[in-house]
Amino acid sequence: MTDETDSPLASRFCPSPNHGERKAGRAIDCIVLHYTGMPTSEAALARLRDEAAQVSCHYFVEEDGTILQLVPEDRRAWHAGLSTWKGESDLNSTSIGVEIVNPGHDGGLPPFPRAQIDAVIALCQDIRARRAIPPERVLAHSDIAPGRKIDPGENFPWDILFEHGLGSWVPPTPLVDGEPLKPGDSGPRVAALRADLARHGYGLGPGEDYDEATKTVVAAFQRRFRPARVDGLADASTLDTLRRLVERPAIPPPPRSPPDRS
Repeated sequence: MTDETDSPLASRFCPSPNHGERKAGRAIDCIVLHYTGMPTSEAALARLRDEAAQVSCHYFVEEDGTILQLVPEDRRAWHAGLSTWKGESDLNSTSIGVEIVNPGHDGGLPPFPRAQIDAVIALCQDIRARRAIPPERVLAHSDIAPGRKIDPGENFPWDILFEHGLGSWVPPTPLVDGEPLKPGDSGPRVAALRADLARHGYGLGPGEDYDEATKTVVAAFQRRFRPARVDGLADASTLDTLRRLVERPAIPPPPRSPPDRS
């Protein structure tokens, strides 16, 4: 395995043994963002390089913006786990995994430093340019594994990434009073909600029942797009934010120049 980094933005190759062949010759077509969810950067990096842990990523972004590469891009890193998006499973075989150092929810979900976000933006723009990845396929771990994963969390600044041509985003509709759609409800409104969530990409099948799977996916949507309240209940704010997201033209904003990494 080479010690050369695929991205010129990576300061060095810091190899993990946890990777394998990408399956069935599938092309790389998405980037999945994670937080490390551990108390320290050192502990997170050690775990991602521990053969017994059976987890890894392609890139690791420190709080100061330093980028390390752990797995070559042409190899299948073990970061996504059981996952689905747009009807496809095994996202490990089609994605580049980026771990962002942050202690996560267990550590109080502190803000991501701007230097770190600038590094994530520059890295994703570099990967996108080399791999021809559509901008909307920069995804959260919580998007592709709702209920099982909640990273990079509701504090992650998707609006800033979107300004740089990365990911999907609409300004969230403000919270308002009113009775939400909720578990136990059924009918055409629930069917429309489930259809819109599936249309965006979530792994939710058709149906008219607001079941636990629907609640789980609604919470994942809120965590990403309407983080003011993450409760899995489809209130008016959630429904309107989702409607505007799926109805907006599928034309990404022109990407801004990547942050200066000099």
